Amino acid sequence: MAAPKKIKITQTVSIIDTLKKHKDTIKALGLGRPNYSVVHTDTPQIRGMVNAVRHLVKVEEVKDN
Repeated sequence: MAAPKKIKITQTVSIIDTLKKHKDTIKALGLGRPNYSVVHTDTPQIRGMVNAVRHLVKVEEVKDN
């Protein structure tokens, strides 16, 4: 059975002067400061949250070793 895909999400921009819903989404993803990164399983829910704040984050696929 293949392991679920993982994605690395890195916040690139400060959340100062952004909408409250964008701030809440960044916090829900486990971010909060520029250049912080988290790794999440690639699910539709996570992709939806990333899509909502795509102007604040960058997404990379994590390779399995």
